[in-house]
Amino acid sequence: MGNPYSVSLVLLPGFSLFTLGAVRAAFTAANEVEGEFLYRLRQFSPEGEAAPSQCGLTLAAEPLAGLGGESPGLLLLIADERIDGRLSEASSHQLGQQLRRLGENGAWVLGACGMGAQVLAQHGLLDGYRAAIDWQCHAEAVRRYPDTVFTPGLYELDRNRISAGAGAAVIDLLLHWLGKRHGSMFAAEVAVVLGLERLRGGDERQPVRASAQPAVASTRLKDALELMAANLAEPLPAEDIAQLVGVSRRQLERLFRQHLDTFPSRYYLELRLKHARRQLRQTTLSIQQVGLACGFTSGSHFSTTYRNYFGCTPREERARHAMPLVETYNAGEEME
Repeated sequence: MGNPYSVSLVLLPGFSLFTLGAVRAAFTAANEVEGEFLYRLRQFSPEGEAAPSQCGLTLAAEPLAGLGGESPGLLLLIADERIDGRLSEASSHQLGQQLRRLGENGAWVLGACGMGAQVLAQHGLLDGYRAAIDWQCHAEAVRRYPDTVFTPGLYELDRNRISAGAGAAVIDLLLHWLGKRHGSMFAAEVAVVLGLERLRGGDERQPVRASAQPAVASTRLKDALELMAANLAEPLPAEDIAQLVGVSRRQLERLFRQHLDTFPSRYYLELRLKHARRQLRQTTLSIQQVGLACGFTSGSHFSTTYRNYFGCTPREERARHAMPLVETYNAGEEME
């Protein structure tokens, strides 16, 4: 048996334990199917030996500098929340340096899940590549990184770059990547070990939150809801949405009243405000940055509108849901 293939997981602040567990489960299953130690996993953190997760727990991880001694393999950024402002300037600089160094070595495969593709794009490592990203920041990523082709699908495999959207899409990504390395039969066997009935295609669209897209029978209304969910930072006028889905504005309003008992403008505003609440609770973005990311160009307008809807200001919302980090757990350095 040859040396196991190196898989380096970089846990960025706010990563999801579900996503990390899904990644580790996929490679554990691959080792089980082969009956050999095909893949060896190591966890790294840009800020030392502790990686803070989305739920407040921290996991033990190696300092990012340790990547220098790894043999070429797969590096996977695990980021389920925006990291803007969540890394120190020194850590962000070191992360960029490491990623660019590995990107220059064609033997490395660089991957990302959730919001991670935005980090690769920031450092020019997705220029000319197709990439998938969490649907919540898809529109922003398209605007900020025009040299990257961000798609709305579950995942993308483009040469030595792989990426997945939110949640379970990373399992689909890794199964297809394993299939390219070991054959489709191997990937199917891994899927069976994971209890999956089928492999989803990368061109399948990412599902949005139930709050962003209720179950409705109208295809045109579903298309309108997807447009709204994908354009939170720069809200589209109702006339534009109606034109894009192929109805008049009056018809669009009729669809919203019939299926959702509301108006398009009201629904869109509620969608933006609920997204703002998640950002205030789950990220360290400034209140001004959250407002801009949700389509509010005026801080006072954002604060007033938020208070009228939720009964508290954005600042009070953040103070209520400040979550201290708790006990650190060691997930182990290797997976067998």
